[in-house]
Amino acid sequence: MPFLEAVDLRVTYHPRKAPEVRALDGLSLDVPQGTVFGLLGPNGAGKSTAVKVLTTLIRADSGTATIDGIDVRHDPDAIRRRIGVAGQYAAVDENLSALENLDMVGRLYHLSAADSRRRAAELVDHFDLGEAKNRPVKGFSGGMRRRIDLACALVIAPAVLFLDEPTTGLDPRSRMDMWEVIERLSASGTTVLLTTQYLEEADRLADDIAVIDHGRVIARGSADELKARIGGQRIQLTLVSEADLPAATAALERVGTGAPDVAADGRAVSVTVSQGAPALAEVLAQLGEQGVELHDVGMQRPTLDDVFLRLTGRATEDGDEETRKAS
Repeated sequence: MPFLEAVDLRVTYHPRKAPEVRALDGLSLDVPQGTVFGLLGPNGAGKSTAVKVLTTLIRADSGTATIDGIDVRHDPDAIRRRIGVAGQYAAVDENLSALENLDMVGRLYHLSAADSRRRAAELVDHFDLGEAKNRPVKGFSGGMRRRIDLACALVIAPAVLFLDEPTTGLDPRSRMDMWEVIERLSASGTTVLLTTQYLEEADRLADDIAVIDHGRVIARGSADELKARIGGQRIQLTLVSEADLPAATAALERVGTGAPDVAADGRAVSVTVSQGAPALAEVLAQLGEQGVELHDVGMQRPTLDDVFLRLTGRATEDGDEETRKAS
C-alpha cells in the first residue's frame, strides 16, 4: 500500500467574472515511504492545488486521498499531526528570531514549553541557524528565511514533508544549499513530496517524478526513465564557418532520427541519434573528408527539459491559469 495515495482528484475553481478553471482533472498519485517524489509541471498545471488538497487546506470536489492509510477528507486533524509544509514563500514572523519562530510553531503543535524549546534548539543546530538564533529574521536573506521556514515544517518530525516550489526566487547558491538540506532529509528517511518548475531540481532530488499538465498526470517514472522515452542521444556541432552548414546538416541528416536543429547564428547544429558513438564517428569522418572545420563537437543525453517540451509542448514557466484561479 502506498504511503501517500491520491485517486482521481478533481478540483474546479469558479473565479468571479471569469471562466471556471479545472485545476485538477482526475489526478492520481502513489508515493512510497522514504522517497522524494517530484511533481513537475508548468504554472497552472495543478501542482499547488494538489498540495493544498493533500495538506487539508482545500477539499477536492471528488476523488480520494490518504496518507499512511488515513483519509485526508474524513480525518484532517490526524493528517495535520503527521505532515509538514513549506511553501513558495517563507511563512515566518520577521520580528522574531529563528529560535522564537521555531518555539512558536512547537507551541502551536501543543508541545510543552520544555519540549518546544528543546526541539527548537535541535533544529537551530541541524539547519546551521546559529547566526539567526537570537536575531530578528527580517535582517536575513531570502535563503536564510527559507531554511528557517523549512526547519519550522519539521518541528514535529513529520511523516511526510510537502515542499511546494521551495527554491522559487532563491539565488543559485541558496538553491544549492536548499538542495543539500532536502537530500539530508531524504537520506534520514523522510518522505518528501516536492513540486517544482526547475527541471534540474527534479533531476537531482527526485527518486520518482510525475509530470502533470492541465490537472492530470501525463507521464511518470524516474528521471532516467523519462529521458529514455525520448530515446537516443544528441550530437551537437559548432562550425568555424557558417558556409559549412549545408555539409554539416547533410551529414547529420544521414545519421539522425529526425531533422537537424540549426541555431539562430547558423553555426551550431544538432540532431538526435539512436546510436551515439557510431553515429558521431561517421559524422566526423564525413566532415573530415570534406575539410569542414569544427569549433566544438559533443554528444549529450536527453535532458528533463527535452522530456518536458516533448510531453507538454511548452516550457515550465508558461501558463498562469492556476495563479489566476482564485481572483
